[in-house]
Amino acid sequence: MRTLHYGPSADQVGDFHASSASDAPVVVLLHGGFWRMPYGRDEMTPVAQDLVQRGFAVWNVEYRRVGAEGGGWPGTLEDVARAIDHLATIAGDGASIDLQRVAVVGHSAGGHLALCASARRRVPGHAFSTRRVTPFAAASLAGVVDLDAAHALDAGNSAVHALLGGTPTEVPSRYDETSPMRLLPLGVRQLVMHGSDDPALPARLSRRYAEAAIEHGDAVEHVEIEGMGHMEYLDPASVAHAVLCEWLVSTLMT
Repeated sequence: MRTLHYGPSADQVGDFHASSASDAPVVVLLHGGFWRMPYGRDEMTPVAQDLVQRGFAVWNVEYRRVGAEGGGWPGTLEDVARAIDHLATIAGDGASIDLQRVAVVGHSAGGHLALCASARRRVPGHAFSTRRVTPFAAASLAGVVDLDAAHALDAGNSAVHALLGGTPTEVPSRYDETSPMRLLPLGVRQLVMHGSDDPALPARLSRRYAEAAIEHGDAVEHVEIEGMGHMEYLDPASVAHAVLCEWLVSTLMT
């Protein structure tokens, strides 16, 4: 594992876990925490270590968060796109990875960032587009897939308002540019997973998003796990992680 910077900020950093396989597919991991400090990429380290053992290269990304200098709108979103693009630099420096097989996987707020960064339906020059690396697939693990609905629910104690700096009425263009529900169709394969007993975000948000994405023509696998909460995805021994691994293998390795 190597810790690498993709920008000048101390938070513009990630842990790159190389695979022993040549031309390995890449999984980009984005942690949750409602886009706020102090939550960080260490939450995803056990997942990263398990995925490397399964033959994937892993890029476990940190980004500037609300509460840190440059975090929130637009820095948090710019960082994620920039970090994904940095995979081209990592490959250029000798890592044996396949940039045509990149999946972006995010938990909670990271699920929102994964979907947003992977959307291919972009206006020219969009600040949050990836320009050097085009993700092939994206997975939302209990993700914030609909910013309007999450704001209406006051999820995470006004977390969406803190990220975007306003309500859907006050800053509508920011919601247009960053809410996965508004960005449909994303144009990438997606896994949308949620637990039925999630106390942080109701499962119906992911259910409605998946239905809408399919109606827009996206290839979406929606999995709702009965009795599961919000944090099980961080445990490599969980049912949720097993579902993710099966999807990653079928998406990137077959």
